[in-house]
Amino acid sequence: MTRLPPSHEELAAFVSRFAQAWASREPQAFEALWHPEGRLHFPFADRPIEGREIGRLNRILNETAPDLTWTLLGWTARGDILVVEWECANLLGGRRIAWRGVDRIVLRDGRILQEVVYTDTAPLHAMRRGEAFAPLLQMPPAG
Repeated sequence: MTRLPPSHEELAAFVSRFAQAWASREPQAFEALWHPEGRLHFPFADRPIEGREIGRLNRILNETAPDLTWTLLGWTARGDILVVEWECANLLGGRRIAWRGVDRIVLRDGRILQEVVYTDTAPLHAMRRGEAFAPLLQMPPAG
């Protein structure tokens, strides 16, 4: 049986639920988004995370990063593949820092079958070590 891709309205409703889950930070809200066979590739974890572990991951994030915020910046989709652009912020050493990334999400039956989080973790690793993050390229002033 051929699956029809989700409609724009279905995708928009999913993105809204995704943003609401981040706003609530409630494990159950995240669990409801995931397909039983789902898998998350998350650059902050030491291994891929199974969909059934999403609530546990959320509880760990709530404990280790209680001041973490997530903001939806935009999204686009083609078929059952959704790309969500976001910005996170958190306190680190008394300073509020922010970083951006995108998630590539594959939906099945309106739930996440696969999610790959893309973000540059190098600045966060440097800050964690107490180092200043120096860009690899120094651009001369514009003009």
